[in-house]
Amino acid sequence: MKTVQEYKKSLAEIKEQIDTELNLHSRALQKSTAQNFTPYSVAVVDAYMQILARGGKRIRGALTVVGYQMCGGTNQDMILQAACAIEMTHAYILVLDDIMDKSVMRRGGASAHMILADYHKKHELSGESYHFGEATAINGALIGGNYAQSLALSLDASADNKLHALKLLNDALIVTGHGQINDIFNEVVDLVDEQAVDQVLEWKTAHYSFLNPLQFGMALAGADDIALAQVYDFCMHAGRAFQITDDILGTFSSELEAGKRPMDDIREGKRTVLSVAALNRATSSDKNFLITMLGNNKLTQAEFARCKEIFIDSGALQYSQNQAKFHIAEAVSALGTNSKGLNPGSVTFLESLVTSLLGRSS
Repeated sequence: MKTVQEYKKSLAEIKEQIDTELNLHSRALQKSTAQNFTPYSVAVVDAYMQILARGGKRIRGALTVVGYQMCGGTNQDMILQAACAIEMTHAYILVLDDIMDKSVMRRGGASAHMILADYHKKHELSGESYHFGEATAINGALIGGNYAQSLALSLDASADNKLHALKLLNDALIVTGHGQINDIFNEVVDLVDEQAVDQVLEWKTAHYSFLNPLQFGMALAGADDIALAQVYDFCMHAGRAFQITDDILGTFSSELEAGKRPMDDIREGKRTVLSVAALNRATSSDKNFLITMLGNNKLTQAEFARCKEIFIDSGALQYSQNQAKFHIAEAVSALGTNSKGLNPGSVTFLESLVTSLLGRSS
């Protein structure tokens, strides 16, 4: 297994390659928009591009590259273009997710719909700024998402491999949609148990953030259904661990570290392993307090601090951390059991990726 430093170096190298390639495709989309449409379209596409450019670690694009190499793929130019298609699809999903979650920040900056709401205010347009921002951001996301599909269709790979990869991608997006539906319902129904939260972890994160990009790359290398099945258990556990640590980070880290406001999950009433564990374990008075805070748009700093105390005092934080550790161990075990015939260097990268979640700070 790679050391943390070796893994981070490998990921940084892949990210740099993806960012270089992505810059070319971003400029191509911006140029075609400016040449063929209006300045209004340029403003909207630019908001989508701002989300895309912030980038994060490019985990999903990196998994596309690693999945391809893991099954013997050697066309580096092609797989970097494929990784760009995955990252552009991801930016499309993020824009929609921010609208549904009413998130004003993404990756340390304004979310796309807030960028466009500010555009509305700055230009003193008629109507309501926030709705304008949402409506136009949705269209910017759709343009970016469909550009990504066109990019995938133009890959220098066999027609059969491309068709297989795109089928996997679109099937995964369907599963992701159901995960998001259930995540939203979990915020508004009276009773949410751990199974309901786990379903969202599987459908929304495990399939979308791990299985989808990894299998997309594998399929482009010609992987058959047997090879694709080898990574399923790894991805299901790795995705769960990733989301649990993300939810902990989102509440207990700074805005700079998380890239969003720490109070957002509680204000939205998001049901996570952390919040549901607290509801199940807290004292009656603490549980009642937490119930009134979840979904409270006027949550204060003092109330937020009390919620964090409840997460700690009830044992919910420790429970969530233990759950993350469990899924990390299961992911590593699954990979070790099912890695026959896969490139050892790529398998090592995946092992290092999931174990790095233990010390995740961003």
